[in-house]
Amino acid sequence: MGCCGDQEDDHEAHNHLTQPLNSPTTDVSPQPTTTMDGTTISPMNSHFTALACPDTLRLIFHCLSLPDLARASCVCRAWRHVGSDGEMVKRAFMGPWRLKEVVGRPASTGFWRDNGIWKFAVSHKIKRGDSVAGLAVRYSVQVMDIKRLNNMMSDHGIYSRDRLLIPVSNPDLLVNATCYIELDTYAKREVAVLYLEGEPDRKLSCLATGVTSDRGRRRIVDSLKRSMQVDDGTAQYYFSISNGDPRAALAQFSADISWERQGGVS
Repeated sequence: MGCCGDQEDDHEAHNHLTQPLNSPTTDVSPQPTTTMDGTTISPMNSHFTALACPDTLRLIFHCLSLPDLARASCVCRAWRHVGSDGEMVKRAFMGPWRLKEVVGRPASTGFWRDNGIWKFAVSHKIKRGDSVAGLAVRYSVQVMDIKRLNNMMSDHGIYSRDRLLIPVSNPDLLVNATCYIELDTYAKREVAVLYLEGEPDRKLSCLATGVTSDRGRRRIVDSLKRSMQVDDGTAQYYFSISNGDPRAALAQFSADISWERQGGVS
């Protein structure tokens, strides 16, 4: 049994705990205001007229990073219309690296979802005397990183190719640079390629662009359909979410099938 002092302390603690969080002494959030015509203006109201104006949204969205732009596009239809604009997404993709330009349109819209340094590569045209180890030293990268990017099982694979894609190790190379979105037939995915010696050589056998890119995409999707034993729409879906990498598409499909089977068993 407690004394009177204990009861008073319990009463004060109860009042403190039940006090609204948004009390005048603790609330620091901006408060809505009301105009003369009765319209409530709230900084948290995405339906406020100014925040639905395309020109205003463009000015705001130009300052957003790629992840923030994706989140803003989920707020409402007006925001999605502006945030999903191709030029807007492209600008957000280029921003962190201060690129001058990105040339080309990716076959998969999923290409723009991530602008990590691994999305970029330097094109090196193979010359007599080149070796994977020598190129790794020259560009300050790991041998395994070059092999992984180019899908090479051994060092001897260099002799059957026109060029190698070299991972970008120094972000300063991208400043004021122009990159070309290319579907490399050896890497089997789309990469933003930087040419240190000028513009791309369209005669490279590893380069798939235009009609060849569309035809190659169709062949890959058909191959995925046969391997997965699914319809065209399902194959297209996994090809899209894997950013054009058939191996990643098969791996994701297998993971989904395993998850469904485990769920069925439980």
